[in-house]
Amino acid sequence: MLQISPHSVEQDLKKHKLYAIKLAGTPRFGKVVTWWLGGLMLLLVIILFVPWQQNVDGNGHLTALSPQERPQNIQSPIAGRIDKWAVAEGQFVKKGDTIMVLTEIKEKFLDPELLPRLQQQVGAKQGVIKSTFDKAESLSNQIGALNSGLKLKLQQATNKVYQGRLKVKSDSIDLVAETINFSIADTQLTLGRNLYNKGLISQVEFQRRQEKFQNSTAKLISQENKLLEAKNSLLNAQIELNSIRADYMEKVSKAESDRNSTLAYVAEAEGDLAKLENEYSSMLVRNTFYTIRAPQDGYVVKAVRVGIGENIKEGESVVTIMPANPKVAAEIYVRAMDIPLLKKGQKVRIQFDGWPAIVFSGWPNVSVGTFGGIIQVVDFVESDNGKFRVLITPDPSEDPWPTQVRMGSGAIAWAMLDNVPIWFELWRQLNGFPPNLDKESKSSNKEFGAKK
Repeated sequence: MLQISPHSVEQDLKKHKLYAIKLAGTPRFGKVVTWWLGGLMLLLVIILFVPWQQNVDGNGHLTALSPQERPQNIQSPIAGRIDKWAVAEGQFVKKGDTIMVLTEIKEKFLDPELLPRLQQQVGAKQGVIKSTFDKAESLSNQIGALNSGLKLKLQQATNKVYQGRLKVKSDSIDLVAETINFSIADTQLTLGRNLYNKGLISQVEFQRRQEKFQNSTAKLISQENKLLEAKNSLLNAQIELNSIRADYMEKVSKAESDRNSTLAYVAEAEGDLAKLENEYSSMLVRNTFYTIRAPQDGYVVKAVRVGIGENIKEGESVVTIMPANPKVAAEIYVRAMDIPLLKKGQKVRIQFDGWPAIVFSGWPNVSVGTFGGIIQVVDFVESDNGKFRVLITPDPSEDPWPTQVRMGSGAIAWAMLDNVPIWFELWRQLNGFPPNLDKESKSSNKEFGAKK
C-alpha cells in the first residue's frame, strides 16, 4: 500500500478483526522469538570476546610435603609372637610410646639366662686370653735367658779354644827344642862312639853320652805326645763350641716356635672373644626390639596384624601411623604436554573432594570453595601412571586449607596462565594446542640459547 491518503486503512482492519487479514500478518510469538534469538546471538558474540584465564589442571590427592610426615607402616625388626597390644586404632601416641609387646619364637634365643651365660663366656674367654698371653710373655723371657746363656757359653768355649791354640803353639815350640836337643845328643853319641872306638874317650864317657841320647829321645817322644794331646784338646774345644751353638739354637728355635704358636692362639682367642662380645651386644639390642614403640607423634590408623599370639615375620608391617601436624601438600599428576608450563613458586587453585565448591576454571575470581596453593616440587621424571607429579603447598597469603579434609582425600588443581578471549580458548581446545603456545616456545628458545 502506498499510504498516499491521510486516512489509514490499518485502523479499520484492526476494528473489524478480519480473520484472513490476521492470517496474512506476522504472529507476535514469531517476533518475540526473533528478538530473543537475535539477542542470544549478540550475547554469544559478546561472550566470545570476554577474557578467559587459561589453566593447566590435574588430579591427585592430599599428602604431606616431607616424606617423614606421611603415613608410615611400623615394621617389626625381629620375628616374634604378639603378646600384648598397648594402643587402639585412632589413638594418639607420642614418640617412644609402646605400641606392641612381642615374645621370642626362635629357638636360639629362648634361653631366659642367655645374657648372663654369654657374659660368662666372654669372661672365660678373656681369662684364657690373659693366661695364654702370660705364657707368651714367659716364653719371651725364656728366649731372652737362652740368648744370654748362649752368649756366656760361647764366650767360655771360645776362651777354651783360644787356650787350646796357645797350648798347641807352646807344645810345638817345646817339640822344636826337644828335636834340636835330640839332634845334638845323636851327634854327640855318634862322635863319642867313634872316639871310643879309637880309644880317645873312656867307656864311662861313652855310656854317659848314650844315656843322654836316650833321655833326649824319651823327651822328644813325650813332647810329641803332648803336642798331639794339645791338638786333640783344641779340636775337642772347637767341637764343643759348635755343639753349644747348635744346642742353644735348637732350644731358642723351639721356644720361639712355642711363643709364636701361643701368640697365634691369642689372636684366635681374641677373634672368638670379639664374636662373643658382638653376640652379647646384639642380644642386648635385640632385647629392646621386643617392645615396638612409636617413632614419632601421631595417630594409630590401622593395625595390620591383630591377633594375640599371632606370629609375625622379621620386617613385617604391624601397624600404620599417621604423623601428627604434618605440613600438608597436594600431590597432583599433570600431563606431560603441560609440564613445561609449570614451575616452582607458581600459584594454583585447588578444589578438595567433599568440600562444597562452585568452580569456573576460566574465572577463578568468581569461583567459590577453592583454595590457593603454591607449587613446591615438579618431578623430573614421569610416574608409573605416565604423568608427572607436582607437589603444591598452601598459599600463606590466602585462607588456610580446611582441616576437615583428611590425608589421601582427592584434589583437583588449576595452574592459572594468561588471559585470552573465549574464542581463542575454544579454537585452542578444538585444535588440541597447549596453552601459551607462542610464549612457551619463545621461553624454550631462550633457555635453549642460554644453555648453548
